[in-house]
Amino acid sequence: MSSLATKSNQEFIATGVWFSEDKLHVALDDGREISVPLEFYPRLNSATKEQREKYELIGLGTGIHWSEIDEDLSVQGIVFGIPARF
Repeated sequence: MSSLATKSNQEFIATGVWFSEDKLHVALDDGREISVPLEFYPRLNSATKEQREKYELIGLGTGIHWSEIDEDLSVQGIVFGIPARF
């Protein structure tokens, strides 16, 4: 069994979020750091640096919310590389 299949029922918990020039970075409670291209998330990609930094961890860290740009992402979706859909 692959480790991805084993993890599919696990909740992934974010402890922090930050950005580089072209990536979203998420720290997980198990010590891993996940980085994904900002182009996966058009609202974040077009947001200002200040708007990106105004996030809130929701659902005890299972989601991330940006009220100014009306964006919500699941940490599981980020881990599995699921881009935002519009």
